[in-house]
Amino acid sequence: MMTIMIRLLLMLMEIKDDDDDEDYDDDDDKDDEDNNEINFVTSATNYYAGVGIADITGPAAEVNMMGYANPAQTSHGVHLRQFSRAFIFSTSATGARIVFISIDACWASGAVKREVVKKLSEKYANLYTVRNLVISGTHTHSGSGGFSQYLLYDITALGFDKQGFDALLAGIVQSVIMAHNSVKPADIFLNSGELLDSNINRSPSAYLNNPKEERAKYKYDVDKLMTVLKIVDAQGRGMGMISWFAVHCTSMNNTNHMLSSDNKGYASMMFEAEMNDNARPGQGPFVAAFAQSNEGDVSPNTKGPHCIDSGKPCDILTSTCHGKNELCIASGPGKDMFESTQIIGTNQFKKAMDLYNSATQKVSGPVDFRHSYVDMTKQNITLPDGSVGHTCKTSMGYSFAAGTTDGPGAFDFKQGTNTSNPFWNLIRDLIKEPSEELVKCQAPKPILLPTGEISVPYMWQPEIVDNQLLRIGDFLIVAVPGEFSTMSGRRMRDSVRAAAIQAGMPATTTAVIAGLANEYADYITTFEEYQIQRYEGASTIYGPHTLSAFIQSYSHLASALAKNVSTPAGPSPPDLSMKQISLLPGVLFDSTPAGKHFGSVVKDADATYSPGSTVTVEFVSANPRNDLMCYLVLTTILAYLEPVIPPEIGAKKSLL
Repeated sequence: MMTIMIRLLLMLMEIKDDDDDEDYDDDDDKDDEDNNEINFVTSATNYYAGVGIADITGPAAEVNMMGYANPAQTSHGVHLRQFSRAFIFSTSATGARIVFISIDACWASGAVKREVVKKLSEKYANLYTVRNLVISGTHTHSGSGGFSQYLLYDITALGFDKQGFDALLAGIVQSVIMAHNSVKPADIFLNSGELLDSNINRSPSAYLNNPKEERAKYKYDVDKLMTVLKIVDAQGRGMGMISWFAVHCTSMNNTNHMLSSDNKGYASMMFEAEMNDNARPGQGPFVAAFAQSNEGDVSPNTKGPHCIDSGKPCDILTSTCHGKNELCIASGPGKDMFESTQIIGTNQFKKAMDLYNSATQKVSGPVDFRHSYVDMTKQNITLPDGSVGHTCKTSMGYSFAAGTTDGPGAFDFKQGTNTSNPFWNLIRDLIKEPSEELVKCQAPKPILLPTGEISVPYMWQPEIVDNQLLRIGDFLIVAVPGEFSTMSGRRMRDSVRAAAIQAGMPATTTAVIAGLANEYADYITTFEEYQIQRYEGASTIYGPHTLSAFIQSYSHLASALAKNVSTPAGPSPPDLSMKQISLLPGVLFDSTPAGKHFGSVVKDADATYSPGSTVTVEFVSANPRNDLMCYLVLTTILAYLEPVIPPEIGAKKSLL
């Protein structure tokens, strides 16, 4: 038996009369003229575009959730369903296409992308490939885990979870099919603006280690800029919207056990409800993605970190209280994680809607892409002083185990640790002692897990990852396989833009970071931030020159894109699908109490409620792992309001 706690705030001013039942309309051809500000008709459009959305919600019971790496955080219900949102762009009905997909998941794994492309090739041949298709995760920490092919990311999920993987795969493929089927003439508009009170830097001591003159160029220690792409059809009617804004999806904390798309998913659902006349989530024709950017050191918990036992600020260097990291926790703006999710999500929704409605900069120019697989463990980089730097085999540092102020770790690990500990080295060496070469290459990181030197039972972290750029006119989407810190993202954007302009693109070229795309290579900090070894630096897996290696590679892609020359395919990443291990048992037994059946109501709702009341009901449910019920409604909330009958009709009521 499962208890379903339904949090319902009955705002009487927002509840409409019974006629609003008609708002839940699955008709994809229904126009919403009121919600689309541009209503002009163009004789010719610059692009063709298509949009699609599909459910990717995974198992809602007994499966570990991906993000906080907390073995105790297993799913026990659904807060917000998760979706894949796909966008296809081309300059002609039959010309080259690009696909940008934003998924309400922790990240996009290479295994998922490989299978998505394989499924699409069965239907569309070579129209959609690894080269022109990007999958970017929003980085919610409240989705089901076990979908990576690399061991480290699946350990807390007890290995690979095929059910969750298949749900992710099916939803992404379906969203692309829907987008493909909806391709039509379209125009695209670009806008950007500042969003405040929605993100803070969770590792300010590392940020402060960046050069003073570089920091002086920016007003904030996190990016406050939101960038929006507005997509309209030939009649000026809204088709879709993509927003990029840097903030972690950690409004739902590590005590949460309900699957959730977190603050970005909440923003998407609000935007789509507004544009789709309050259609149910995932049902309307308008698709709104709140995609992720360079959020590596960016938190939505805007009240900042405090000691939970005293309320005092945490130690700024180590994020500890009395030497313990688990006492230092950041909190969001709301009274609990649900309200914080709502507030940060609403902030993004409102800003995106404002930018969408005021967008006038029309995008024009070619649609194109560049892609290469790159072995990030074998890169040589020419440094500013003329010397040559090298990337390293992968490893995780001590501060990785300390966690963050969004989700603290355990034991006595602290952020900002630059020295090793004999006890933990002894424990580490039972798994694998790092080589002297790795220790030297990764310095000053004290190595806790030498993942690049462990191959049992199979690879722990990726070596070969996608480096990819998408182009729509003078707008570049820099799809990166990890979490760039604020300053890392700024340097990447500037470098890509400069390389593109130098190679011939317009001076008006704009670039955005699309984070957690195609594969997960953990964090990417600046060289200076790496020296501090906060959580993000300890999780920069290819060593201190990781960012320089990525910038070098993406600058080459940008130059090739601008010059219209090809790029090498690069070494293919491994396919580890046949090596996956799963220790998660299936549903062993599922039954009902005596005299009950599935669906039996144990505790019904009361007849009436006042505004602000909590509605609690209980009913007998089967294990959600028996049926993920994608595209179906788990719970429907209906409210009946006594109709107000005009006096002249009420007098005749007995005759009706």
